[in-house]
Amino acid sequence: MIRHTFIDNLEEDIHNSTSSSIPTLANIWAKKYIQNLQPESPKQDIKSDNLEEILSSERRAATAANLLQSLRFSSAQAWAKTESLLMGQLQSHGISADLIDPWQIATDSRFLLEQALQVYTENAETRLVELDWHSNGQDVRLTSHTQLPTIGHLSVAIAQSVGKIRKKYTSVDPRAIGFVSMQFHYSAQLLLDSLPPLEKMMVNSYFKVIDDHLYMPLQRCYEAAGDLEYDDIALESVRHLLTLTSEIARQVSQKTLIMYSDYQCHSGVLSSPQIRISSLRDIEMFQVYLCLCALEKNIFSIQQELFPLCIMLYPPLKVSWELVRTLLRLLSQEMHSYLDEQHVQEFSPYLTALDEMFSDDVLPEA
Repeated sequence: MIRHTFIDNLEEDIHNSTSSSIPTLANIWAKKYIQNLQPESPKQDIKSDNLEEILSSERRAATAANLLQSLRFSSAQAWAKTESLLMGQLQSHGISADLIDPWQIATDSRFLLEQALQVYTENAETRLVELDWHSNGQDVRLTSHTQLPTIGHLSVAIAQSVGKIRKKYTSVDPRAIGFVSMQFHYSAQLLLDSLPPLEKMMVNSYFKVIDDHLYMPLQRCYEAAGDLEYDDIALESVRHLLTLTSEIARQVSQKTLIMYSDYQCHSGVLSSPQIRISSLRDIEMFQVYLCLCALEKNIFSIQQELFPLCIMLYPPLKVSWELVRTLLRLLSQEMHSYLDEQHVQEFSPYLTALDEMFSDDVLPEA
């Protein structure tokens, strides 16, 4: 049996995708960040923001230095928010308080933010960046040449680090990763609040890569894929799905917004930009777990990790089980629409399992 070295060869693959006839799962996932810097960011008026200046080496270095200087204070504020939201879940869900070390969680979160900002300050091959924006009541296209590394480059750089941190927290109680994810999310948002809109979008595109990797078992998928023959039907199906996760998530999200246009969750209405970004990530997260089930050929990751994490996180975030069931139903429909039947069949048992686990007889509305 051939074991594919997904991470070892990934960076070379990203910069030269034609160097190998066998695209890796990590390569596929990283490429989605290269396709569009701003897939879901809202249009905003800008006045003094200048894309060329923001993307310059000097400006990026100065911005990163300022954010790093604020990081410890932002981290402390973020833990207060994380604690307020989730600490009440410890007793109600039987989670050992010994597993939740605020200092270690904050340290790991800061490390990942530092990693992202380090890559943000590096210089790569010069490339053209084009962004659609809104200025003075008009849609404009901003363009600039920059040496800013691609977001796919960051995905390569942090994949193993995030994978190790995820494994550290999920190996004892998978729900512990929820505290790390929330800590990272709030820390990043507090840092971003100090930036002007255009620069905020650029830096946030980096932070979002780590946010995705924290919520999704990507490294575990890569490792599971490495244990399969290249022509395994499950691996083939996963390769197809990973190229479509973002588009499927957009379709599911848009249809959900139509059905729940006035829905209010913890941080605002479902249609707000920040909630929409989180919703898209969650829909992609469900797809990645389906991929992991198909690759490992069992349901353990959903049973032992995804489901308990949702049970802990969604109630305090005021995400109803009815909404989750709607997302899952739409997700199944879109997967059937986008994938060939033979590929859908690889995910069908796990889609059915999700429907049963989140059914109203298991999780009735309070």
